[in-house]
Amino acid sequence: MREPVLAYLALGANLGDAQATLLDAIMAIAASPGCRLRRRSSLYRTAPVDSAGPDYINAVIAVETTRTAPDLLRLLQALEVQAGRERPYRNAPRTLDLDILLYGDARMHSPQLELPHPRMYTRAFVLVPLAQIAPDRVTAAQLQAVADQACTRLDD
Repeated sequence: MREPVLAYLALGANLGDAQATLLDAIMAIAASPGCRLRRRSSLYRTAPVDSAGPDYINAVIAVETTRTAPDLLRLLQALEVQAGRERPYRNAPRTLDLDILLYGDARMHSPQLELPHPRMYTRAFVLVPLAQIAPDRVTAAQLQAVADQACTRLDD
């Protein structure tokens, strides 16, 4: 059996009942073999970045997992498909978007997966909820760099 790794996952949606979809996805990840939910951020409302459509609902979770990073990615993509995710074009509005932000301290560069997530440090909708649950993973300078991006907390 593999040693558990702490992974941080970003969740977002802007089609359908985005809040319910995110909460359902969190429960599905937590119930998946090899995954244990450790922390969940609040939900946040954000305007689309490099995208169109209604505002997004976003969150970040910490999951202790014995899955490999590629296997965790396959799980997340399967959950996206179950939620009706379509990919008609880059950055299209979506029913569910799940990304691995960090997988322990792993660094990976493959066509399928890049770790840490290559755009996480340029997006308030990732950094603000990540800082809420893992303040040691986000610096004040990183938060300041995205301070112009509206990110409104919806719950506790």
